[in-house]
Amino acid sequence: MKKNVTIEKRKTFRHGDLRNALVTAGLEMARAGGPNAVVLREATRRAGVSPNAAYRHFAGQAELLDAVRSACLSRVAAAIEDEMNKHRAGRDPQAFARKSLRAVGMGYLGFAMREPGMFRTAFSVPPAVHEQNPANTASMGLNPFQLLSLALDRMQESGLLSKKVRQDAEYLAWSTVHGLSLLVLEGPLHQMPRETVLELGERLVLMVERGLG
Repeated sequence: MKKNVTIEKRKTFRHGDLRNALVTAGLEMARAGGPNAVVLREATRRAGVSPNAAYRHFAGQAELLDAVRSACLSRVAAAIEDEMNKHRAGRDPQAFARKSLRAVGMGYLGFAMREPGMFRTAFSVPPAVHEQNPANTASMGLNPFQLLSLALDRMQESGLLSKKVRQDAEYLAWSTVHGLSLLVLEGPLHQMPRETVLELGERLVLMVERGLG
């Protein structure tokens, strides 16, 4: 019986469950302590396997962190989508475009407030902002930057932004909301009440919208 159980466990790991278990362990560590808390040896301990077993799936610490970063980025995208899905296109495309842009900003900031460790981890490894995220399970399959681009495209298509103003507007909007997020998470605004932060976020996104227009 013991022999059969052992064989079955190995078969399960061979089909990829061990990799998923290691990433899940990494997500738990990221949630608790950010990117510096994601340690390969600790992930194997939590997964209940020897450290050498991890090397079948990850060449080292950096690869595990990259996989966890991708999973965290997917969760940021899902949070933004949740906000965007609260609004439906109606007879006023400009109103829908404005709501889309605000949803991206508030979904981004809201995730940072709820999951600071995962938020830090999501942006701790510098991938190209346009790359597809293989770990993305959000329904649109877009990363946060691409969701922002979608909202800005709606702004242009509805006539709120000219082609000239639309160009590279992602970097302006992203920098603004990300800056507030960092000031709150690890800067001089870290003691500000969450309700106040979200109120400022609403005003900040409105300021970005008006500034772009």
